[in-house]
Amino acid sequence: MLRIPTPAVAVLVLALTSGALAASGSPQLQTFFQGALDSPTYQQQAFQRVARGWKQPGPKGTPALGKKTIVQAILDKDGKLVSTAILTESGAKAWDAAALAAVKKAAPFPPLPKGYASPTLEAHFHFAWVIPPG
Repeated sequence: MLRIPTPAVAVLVLALTSGALAASGSPQLQTFFQGALDSPTYQQQAFQRVARGWKQPGPKGTPALGKKTIVQAILDKDGKLVSTAILTESGAKAWDAAALAAVKKAAPFPPLPKGYASPTLEAHFHFAWVIPPG
């Protein structure tokens, strides 16, 4: 599993499949929440919002197997998307654009849990093109 320099308190993984899988690969979403967020419910809600917003580009828009886009999102206490940035490009512009669009479409996110002390939350969304398990 990929290691992120700051501690990740949760990693959620979902194959972003809809319809027939391509013979050579399938999309996958992993989400890493930074800092001291200890609410599995919040993590799952944010993850599901982004997964629902994913629109896979056509065959020419997919990256090579094993490549991924990492989108960083900063959320404020109210769940507002403060900023987004592509930290890692996949090599496929359409894939990168679809990943960024999925995160932006998910906004606003739910408000951060009441016990979360920091004024913002950093989340990394990894959109990868992987070999399907099987």
